[in-house]
Amino acid sequence: QVQLVESGGGLVQPGGSLKLSCAASGFIFSSYLMRWYRQAPGKERELVAAITTAGLGLNYKDSVKGRFTISRDNTKNTLYLQMNSLKPEDTAVYYCNAVRAPYVHWGQGTQVTVSS
Repeated sequence: QVQLVESGGGLVQPGGSLKLSCAASGFIFSSYLMRWYRQAPGKERELVAAITTAGLGLNYKDSVKGRFTISRDNTKNTLYLQMNSLKPEDTAVYYCNAVRAPYVHWGQGTQVTVSS
């Protein structure tokens, strides 16, 4: 059974940091492109960052460049998103996504709230 389980979300003050994790199981994690998406209330889901099977980060959303870092540990089947200098506009549900055509898998999401 394929599972993607996000964790690490929560409430943080502006300027703070969080590190999200996404634990994968039920598929060959190392062979999948992995991505983080987010969806704020009333808005469409948007791509935050992606990482290749070899660990190269790419496709960072402009507004998170220099603040967020995507990484993966293929030995632990885990995807990460280090988020620094958080802003209120980063508030959203964050989802991890695994892609290897024709397969696409989604996690259930973790809430990140940036507020003072």
